[in-house]
Amino acid sequence: MPTLNTKLKKAGIDDTPAEFIKKTFLAAFYMATGIIVFLFLILAKYNLLKGILFIFVPILFIFLFFYMLKFPDIKIEKKEKEISKEIVFAGRYLIIELESGVALYNALVNISKNYESIGKYFKEITDKVDLGTPLEEALNEAVEFIPSDDFRRILWQILNSLRTGSDVGQSLNAVIEQIVKEQTIKVNTYGRKLNPLAMFYMIIAIILPSLGVTMLIILSSFVEFELNMTILMVIACFLGFIQFMFMSIIKFSRPAIDF
Repeated sequence: MPTLNTKLKKAGIDDTPAEFIKKTFLAAFYMATGIIVFLFLILAKYNLLKGILFIFVPILFIFLFFYMLKFPDIKIEKKEKEISKEIVFAGRYLIIELESGVALYNALVNISKNYESIGKYFKEITDKVDLGTPLEEALNEAVEFIPSDDFRRILWQILNSLRTGSDVGQSLNAVIEQIVKEQTIKVNTYGRKLNPLAMFYMIIAIILPSLGVTMLIILSSFVEFELNMTILMVIACFLGFIQFMFMSIIKFSRPAIDF
């Protein structure tokens, strides 16, 4: 896993790769053991097949271990979404500051105070500068571990402008406009996805369940089938799960943009 160290730093996890693997291994082992013991006690109460559970211990452990290894990726994606919500506004704020004659360092300090997600990264940069690190070097170090490609592009433009002596504001303006266009495309794509999702939601989560339960109640009166409260509760839980899945799909497909 050669990229694990970079992922941990992007995710803001202070553990070394060895420490993270060790913690993940132990967490997966404890969770797998706890789940198997819990199921064993339930099956033992009803005197069902209990020994077969221990066959699934390594399978469950491997599944949980590799699932927990994705934790840095989940944190990186979350941070990227938080940055995407502020990237355009923070970039335009920086351009206005620079065009108003504010020094680049002071503009970065002001951004760190006014934006929660992006501000943390700019504060790290300004803190390094306060400790004696040159601004160009502090920006170069930050670029490597920024979890957002758009944010990285902005820092690269600032770095290139510092190295070449060109106008920072003009370079940033072009990058911000490009980011806005890309976000507009994402919003339009999301809008096109909602139409088929809404149709499937109406069919699978509303029409079929309501008609299906009604037909089931009618059929139960003609055939020898007892439609008791347990069956109805199982159907209700299943429908609730379907509703949850649809809402999750819509939520996670939504672009991380403040409209």
